[in-house]
Amino acid sequence: MSRTVSSWILSSARNSIVLQGKGHWYSICIPNRNKIKWKLVFSKTHLFPAGSCSLDHTLSLQKAFRHTSTEEEHFSFQLSPSQINDMLRAGELSHKTLDLNGKNVSSVLRFESNQLASNSPIEDRRSAATCLQTAGMMFGVFDGHAGSACAQAVSERLLHYIAVSLMSRQTLEEIELAVESMKPVRPILQWHKHPSDVEYREVTSQYFENLRVYWQHLLDLDTEPGFSLEEAMVCAFKRLDSDISLEVQAPQENELMRNIALQVAFSGATACVAHVDGVHLHVANTGDCRAVLGICEDDGTWSTLPLTRDHNAYDEFEIRRLKREHPRSEEKTLFVNDRLLGILMPSRAFGDVQLKWSKELQHSVLENSCDVEALNIYQYIPPNYHTPPYLTAEPEVTYHKLRSKDKFLVIASDGLWEMLSNEKVVKLVAGHLTELNVQKPQLTFKKPVNLGYMHNLLLQRKSRGLASLDRNIATHLIRHAIGSNEYGEVDPEKLAAMLALPEDLARMYRDDITVTVVYFNSETIENYYRN
Repeated sequence: MSRTVSSWILSSARNSIVLQGKGHWYSICIPNRNKIKWKLVFSKTHLFPAGSCSLDHTLSLQKAFRHTSTEEEHFSFQLSPSQINDMLRAGELSHKTLDLNGKNVSSVLRFESNQLASNSPIEDRRSAATCLQTAGMMFGVFDGHAGSACAQAVSERLLHYIAVSLMSRQTLEEIELAVESMKPVRPILQWHKHPSDVEYREVTSQYFENLRVYWQHLLDLDTEPGFSLEEAMVCAFKRLDSDISLEVQAPQENELMRNIALQVAFSGATACVAHVDGVHLHVANTGDCRAVLGICEDDGTWSTLPLTRDHNAYDEFEIRRLKREHPRSEEKTLFVNDRLLGILMPSRAFGDVQLKWSKELQHSVLENSCDVEALNIYQYIPPNYHTPPYLTAEPEVTYHKLRSKDKFLVIASDGLWEMLSNEKVVKLVAGHLTELNVQKPQLTFKKPVNLGYMHNLLLQRKSRGLASLDRNIATHLIRHAIGSNEYGEVDPEKLAAMLALPEDLARMYRDDITVTVVYFNSETIENYYRN
């Protein structure tokens, strides 16, 4: 990105010039101290258009180098390489799976994750955990909109609901007995978190009580719960979304808990969760996050296998589903300007009770609440709102049996996929993986050693790509997503400009980006088939 382009970005922001590009409708959330107003604009952006809004905790390193407004007197796009790296790497998380003997017998070799904020604060969330009462590991990416509250709650709770859905009756009875006897309950999950990951500590006890009600419901069933993994994931998604809706309707004396319940229910989040157990991979998706498998074919080439569909107005299956669920008289108003009822890009999501409840219920709940404007809850009933619910959190679940040639899984929010295609992402991860697997050449010296000979050896080492700029693959993907030029190479000046964009401008060019890459253990997978 040249200085001319940087200057054009700055002047366009200050003069409110409409930027040109893809030509999609995007709802831009314009926060005002007390209110959030939704405004439909025609965003055409050469450099990366996006699509949601803002609320919550952001990374301190990013704040240190980021302008808050284009109106600042000494506004500059200049960042040093070390500042760029600090901003990109602030959210890095990695974990290698080992058993008690220090060996890896899991089909998951390791995972690496990172996220970069566009909204201030970031609305994306992520989760990763090892199941302790059942088998497997789970990985989730959650893309919030109209605030981060719903994504925060779902990231804390959904994996627990899935784990409980998978438990045997005996395990559920043991847990219930421990709670009744006020004895310690064995942990259900071992979380793998970044130090900056936040929790709603104020409502932890309420969340636990509602999880308990869920497992009590499972125990009340006449037969062994015995869900298949697909059934467990579908049931968990739907039950959590139902609990989010019921919690905000229940009488609540504690004002803080009441406010959190309101913000969670009236914001929204899409979710993509992968469960890996041996060679069995299940991916549950609600909304427009995406999961893509990277496959190394027998001839050494790489191929891509998408495991999710984007649930939005561009998906024919979603359009037909919604038309089946609503009267024919509403066919032309279900999607307006490629948005559900002209408002929401994804057609499936948690929360967003404005598109699920009746008008009467919305009015009743908000009428009995305190200052909803201070909570950034915007009261708006769209036109042609006749037969709710229009939105569902029910996921689409895909099953894939892992093979030794399945090398990695990329789960990411739409902020990544708006910038990079599935094929480009797999190519970048594969290249990074190949680079890390290259053995360092032995510096065997011929005598006599001269400077020219040493120089050639060093050039050979450099040409073989032995030193990656980013050890964390998620960081590598984010760097390329926001910094690549038309040739697919990272342009340092463009990267600096995209990271330095102030809070009042960044959302016009890029979305929050969250990426988790799960690497599979080919040896463990091969042993499964041998045995």
